[in-house]
Amino acid sequence: MDPSAEAAEEHRPLHPPYTRTGHGPPLLLLHGFTGSAEEWTGLLPALTPLRQVIAVDLPGHGRDLPPADPSYYTMERTVAGLLALLDHLGHAVCDVLGYSMGGRVALHLAVAAPARVGRLILESASPGIEDAAERAARAAADDALAARIEREGLAWFVDYWASLPLFASQARMPEATRAALRERRLRGSAAGYAGSLRGMGAGRQRSLWAELPALRIPILIISGEQDEKYVAIGARMAATMPLARQAIVPGAGHTVHLEQPEAFQDLVVRYLETGKTRAPHIQS
Repeated sequence: MDPSAEAAEEHRPLHPPYTRTGHGPPLLLLHGFTGSAEEWTGLLPALTPLRQVIAVDLPGHGRDLPPADPSYYTMERTVAGLLALLDHLGHAVCDVLGYSMGGRVALHLAVAAPARVGRLILESASPGIEDAAERAARAAADDALAARIEREGLAWFVDYWASLPLFASQARMPEATRAALRERRLRGSAAGYAGSLRGMGAGRQRSLWAELPALRIPILIISGEQDEKYVAIGARMAATMPLARQAIVPGAGHTVHLEQPEAFQDLVVRYLETGKTRAPHIQS
């Protein structure tokens, strides 16, 4: 390792970079792949009167500079960093909201330390891939994409990622919203995104499906109606976990908080205030 890089690693905090705003019980926000703490800017005015909001930059994203050590990008190390952050801030228990990759992290946090999580809100999230062969194929695909990101560069990848069918429904978002999303992604780094894919992609994490029935904390699962894959995953999770329910938001795909921000905000605020939701389609 380069001496300067080694010195930087020695001084890297045990917890991820974060911003903290608002007052009240703590709420931890975990962004998706290619996101950052900025992902939640539009939601903050509704949350900060109710909660002390802690938004982090997950490994390789935002202000978290890509480290030289590839083992940095693992789900286990990420969970350990979040627990260290809660300890640093003096929070024994914290509610957690996670989107996509951040939702996967949130589930791993809840499984690893259920006593530290009060309520859990999962947006377009999955507990992992059950089938070992499918998981290995996904890991190989993520490794190949990581290598291509390093070859082709950040701008190529941001445009490629936006073109995936998973995000087709984003074409109906206002132009300003789409432009801001692209700019946020471009503030990341090729090295960080590649490292995240190799270490924290869906093919690398272990499946949590078998562990979900033991997760006895209140859980709200938010799915976009047009995101059929994650509607199905969310329905199965809601049926598996004893205190979980699913809210399906019309007119939204994978990125509910950007595609239908008012509906998403209403779901989150009502759930945090009362534990209840009011939505066009809710499954228990």
